[in-house]
Amino acid sequence: MEARAAPAEAPRLVRAIGRWDLTANVINGVIGAGIFGIPSGAAERLGPWSPLAFVFAALGIFLVVLCFAEVGSRYDESGGPYLYTREAFGAHVGFQVGWLHVWTRLLSAAAILDVFVRYLAQLAPWAATTTGRAVVMTVVFGFVTLLNVWGIRQTVWAVNALTIAKLLPLVALILLGLPQIRGEVLASQVVEAPRWADALLFVIFAYGGFESGIVAASETRDPRKDHGFALVTSLVIVTLVYCLIQLVVVGVLPQAKDTNTPVAGALAVLLGPAGALLGSAAAMISGYGWLNSFALSVPRISFAMAERRELPASLARIHPRFRTPHVAVVVTSLAGLALALLGTFEHTANLSVVTRLGIYILVCAALPVLRKRRAGEAPGFRLRGGPFVAGAGILFCLGLLVTRSYEQMGWLFAIMAAGLLVRWVTSRAATRVTLAG
Repeated sequence: MEARAAPAEAPRLVRAIGRWDLTANVINGVIGAGIFGIPSGAAERLGPWSPLAFVFAALGIFLVVLCFAEVGSRYDESGGPYLYTREAFGAHVGFQVGWLHVWTRLLSAAAILDVFVRYLAQLAPWAATTTGRAVVMTVVFGFVTLLNVWGIRQTVWAVNALTIAKLLPLVALILLGLPQIRGEVLASQVVEAPRWADALLFVIFAYGGFESGIVAASETRDPRKDHGFALVTSLVIVTLVYCLIQLVVVGVLPQAKDTNTPVAGALAVLLGPAGALLGSAAAMISGYGWLNSFALSVPRISFAMAERRELPASLARIHPRFRTPHVAVVVTSLAGLALALLGTFEHTANLSVVTRLGIYILVCAALPVLRKRRAGEAPGFRLRGGPFVAGAGILFCLGLLVTRSYEQMGWLFAIMAAGLLVRWVTSRAATRVTLAG
């Protein structure tokens, strides 16, 4: 009688992300093409005072980042905020956080891709046409999807290279622009009535994404030890870059609020046509790099939720050769592309901030809960005065959330309701499969 062959071992994810790889992924997930479009919107709201909006936003976000640093250092599984809040508050809350996280990144991807097309249109006007916009967006997402299906190591190398490539032109703008700041140019940015609350919410979009940079914990070598380091280091670098970029833009580019491509415009003032070309190329590189980080992190959220039967089981499949969650990568890329084709930067950016603030509030609230629940387990990063910092972070986010329009809040509740429907359908399908088996 022939012996039966042992069942083949299911493919597993690969731990290939080191400390500096993780830091680069967080930076890449925060600095996207958004910073190439946000300076003009910030100038429209606050004029010459707009650099301060980045400072105040960073102070508020830092409270949230510190909470993420401690909470995230308790886990070595993929899922990020979804996983943290699921353990702290139960499956129902965890699902909504995961669902909102996916939508936040999808909306952000749509906004980033819109900026990518704007800058490309400066070089190739055809990209601004309806057909050209659709073709460009489809091709960009196609390349991003293929790379992320191909393998985690290739994606990490690409993220590292693109992080360096996107920072170089921004640093060049800062070094060239700071000595050229002029008082008369700053005076040209004056607005009638500064809109601080609106400006802070708008600028918060530029700081979003750090929460996704740490989602792929199952593919990180030492997530408990490295999450806190990566988050804090990244925020310091990003804040310095953002504040100086905004200062240079409003200091060298007259009427910065009137342009859709402020970084290219500022570089054109400093370097002429070559500067405009450099700015456009930098925006596209930055946007492409951000989209790679998007395709690395968001599918891992869907993957973690599908493993727990809260999203369709197919999203939890791992490619037998490349060992990546290939179905989740393809599905999230298609969803992001659809939103990009339908939306515009301002609309999708503002809506993504609303969904993101809800996530931040719940993760901050999870910190004291997890401290009590895991009292005997030391986190890799422990925050002094944790409950106080968490409370301050919650108040900061609530202060921004209550200023939102009824339309934006309506979209938030609609997305949450759609999530409940998806979860109910998925649960019934999983039950039928279990009973059939």
